[in-house]
This record gives sequence, structure tokens and C-alpha cells, in this order.
Amino acid sequence: MKSSITESIKSLPPLSKTIFDINKVVQDKEAGINELAKVIENDPMIVANLLKAANSPLYGFGKEITSVAQAVSLFGMNMTRSIAIGSGLKKLLNVDMQPYGISSDKFAEISLLQATLMMKWYSQIDEQKAQNLYLAALLQETGKILIASDVIQEDEAISFASEIEMTNNIAQVEKAYVDVTSAEVTAVVFEHWGFDRKFIEMIRFSDAPQNAPQTIYEPAMALHIVKTALPVNKPFSEVAINFALRKARDAGYDYEILEDVIDDMLELMEQN
Repeated sequence: MKSSITESIKSLPPLSKTIFDINKVVQDKEAGINELAKVIENDPMIVANLLKAANSPLYGFGKEITSVAQAVSLFGMNMTRSIAIGSGLKKLLNVDMQPYGISSDKFAEISLLQATLMMKWYSQIDEQKAQNLYLAALLQETGKILIASDVIQEDEAISFASEIEMTNNIAQVEKAYVDVTSAEVTAVVFEHWGFDRKFIEMIRFSDAPQNAPQTIYEPAMALHIVKTALPVNKPFSEVAINFALRKARDAGYDYEILEDVIDDMLELMEQN
């Protein structure tokens, strides 16, 4: 990993008190929706992102969600925590995604789409695994923020963006420019912040799940398939979807489940 990226990671500020408090509430078996809602209400940005997610047509709640308590009740505590952590972390990072040819808002949208696809797909395979994978899917592209920053500093944004626009293998382009993929950068970021080891490793191997230890292979492959269907440069393109379905089939999944979920999401997106 380039020393400039390593130094950027070392200089990242600690996680906010709000995120710390959210984790504390969710881990407390005596705490409930009201306690979690009160903590979240102290952070306007997390509130805004939670309500935005709750009112997304992708979740199909069918009515306007106007309060944090409503959103927490509908999402459940674990999924609410995932959305809140994703929102809180992005606030800590200076997001300029120009080298990837997208805006910071589009980057956030694609991250949420990846998490939503994971939840809808894996809920039909293993509900508990779906809950654990949701957060990883939401945050697995975080390293792109630091790579984009480094590429800009090196004055390579234009050439990098040109290659990203054309490629079907973003990780390969990243490796060529900064000697590391965004999955590897993301893993080191969450090491810096003290996240769970399995969470870190499933993301670390998500660009090359075939190299993952046996205990990490399944979650790493699931993350890889989701980001294949929704790459930041061509989310849900026909080519991307076909690649993802082929990888799902080759990995031993019932690829028709994934295909149906993608079709449902595309239909919802077209309606809105």
C-alpha cells in the first residue's frame, strides 16, 4: 500500500460519540427502539440519512416515514445501526469521487443499493447472515474515498477517470494506480477503527474471494457478487448483471434468486 494512503488512514479521526453510543444501545439487551431513537436524534446528519433510506422506494414501506422512531421500528435495531454507522463514517471522510466519474451523492446511493441488494438477496438464503452482511455491503467501497483523494493529489484524476469509465474490472485499475484495491484499503480503515476481525477480513477479500480463508469465503464472495452487479461506474448495467449472475452460479448459488431480486429492484427504480 502506498505510504500516502497509509498516512491518510492513520490520520483519520476516531469514530464519533454518536456511533459509539449507538453500538452500546444495540448491544444492551435491555434497550429498545426508543433508546436507540433518542441517541440517533442527537445527530442531524444520521437522522436525515436514516429517513432518506426509510422513504426510499427500494424498501417499499408504503407510507411516508417522518420520525426516527418509525424508521427504527421498521428497519429493526441492527439494520438501523448499519445505516447510522454508514452515515456517520461518511461524515468523517472528505468525499470527492471525481476520479470515479460520480458525485458524492451518487456514491452514497450506490453504496445503499449494494446494501439493499445484499439484504433482499441474502434474506432468502440466511436471515442472520443477511443482517451481518448488510453493514459490510454498505461500507465495502469506503476505500474508494481515500484512493480518489490520492489520485487527485497525484494529479492523475483525468487519466484514472478515463480508465474507470471503460473498465469492467475497477480493482485492476486501482491496483495499477495506487498498488492496492479499495477492498484492501477499506479493510485497513476498519482495522484503524477497531471493527470486528471477521468483518474486516470479509471486506479485505471481497475483490478476490478465491484467495480467502475457508471461513471467510462465503461472505467475501457474497460481497464480491453484489459489487459486481453494482460497480460504481456501471451500476446495474446489463453487462454488470450478467457478470454477477455468472459468478453467483459458479459459486454454487441458486442464481435465479439473485436474478429475481435484481429484477424487482430495477422495477421499483423505474417506477420512481
